[in-house]
Amino acid sequence: MMCITNPGRLLPHLLFTLCLLLTGCTGLEQRGDIDESVALDRAADDLPEDRLLNVWIEVFEEGPTPTKEEMARGITPEIRKAEARFIPVHLKKTLQQTALWGAVRVLPQGEHPSAELLVRGSVLASDGEQLKLHVTALDSTGRQWLDKEYRQVVEGQAYDRIDRGRFDAFQDVYNAIANDLARQQQSLPSNTLIRIRQVAELSFAAEMAPDVFADYLGKDAVDHRTIRRLPALDDPMLQRVLIIRERDYLFVDTLNGHYDAYYRDLWEPYANWRRFRSEEATSLREIERQAMTRKVLGIGAVVGAIALSMLGGRNIQVRTDSLRNLMIIGGALVAKSGFDKDSEKQIHIDALDELSTSFESEASPMVVEMEGETHRLNGSAESQYAKWRKLLQRIHLTETGLAAVPD
Repeated sequence: MMCITNPGRLLPHLLFTLCLLLTGCTGLEQRGDIDESVALDRAADDLPEDRLLNVWIEVFEEGPTPTKEEMARGITPEIRKAEARFIPVHLKKTLQQTALWGAVRVLPQGEHPSAELLVRGSVLASDGEQLKLHVTALDSTGRQWLDKEYRQVVEGQAYDRIDRGRFDAFQDVYNAIANDLARQQQSLPSNTLIRIRQVAELSFAAEMAPDVFADYLGKDAVDHRTIRRLPALDDPMLQRVLIIRERDYLFVDTLNGHYDAYYRDLWEPYANWRRFRSEEATSLREIERQAMTRKVLGIGAVVGAIALSMLGGRNIQVRTDSLRNLMIIGGALVAKSGFDKDSEKQIHIDALDELSTSFESEASPMVVEMEGETHRLNGSAESQYAKWRKLLQRIHLTETGLAAVPD
């Protein structure tokens, strides 16, 4: 049997322990900030042709799955692969709504020196409650337009406002990226934009026929591409290259048709996964909060009963005997209910895992037909596009009789 020689000193320690538990309970309610609404900048009037740069958006870098178990629940590499393709297509559709650009296309990752404006991105965080992206943009000269992180935190009601193919729960992130690109475009004079388009055209020509067009481009002091000279408008070699370029656009447009179809099929399961994961995560936090609260209240009741027994004299102990017993029994029951809540928490953890499994089955990669061969969009589109670029070179060599380009 434990002997308490100085009960007055023990009570502060018990109360301090109770305060620590209460502090831990309060910490569970902390949430991230929610960004203010961002309106999408749109063209007030039709822009002249020389200001409409074509935009190529690469498939994004897949984000890592969180290392902490509680943050990784329901998140798998398959989901990361899917959203790395979903996000650039939705960004494309957002840019198209502005009427500030020419053709906007999504491409596999790779070298794209002939892009007039190339946008790249990576998914830093995405769990249904927050989206964090890192986005860069370079024009054909190598001038950097953008190098920035974007983050938005939303609550469950954000998913009530989504509009399939037009308005995402994290639309403010897409609008902010589009607005930053638009401001950069509007800050450049028309002759600079024309030069960007010319450099892109010559870069494609140099890729197809390096022996002929490589010397048309150079580098300045800051390693930006510059034009040393321009070919004549009626240059027959340039005319052949431009025909090849139109074939390239047709292939890329076909590829974008497959990305768009994948995006449409992905919209509902991806939106549902994010919505339900957000709801489950919120429910999980609420259960954890309730469990902690009940434990604290139960332990507090037991501590109070012990304190009442230790600090009072014999007469007080006799008079409060029933109260102390009630506090101890009641506190134990309340604390037990808190521990029971922990088992309920496992139900929601299992629900998160089930959501990811359901998502993966609904959002399995599309199988597409290209050039008479079957390809999976999520893995072989990149290699197929590289093969296509080599095929373009061979077409050009066959038509012109130039030397072969080494593989």
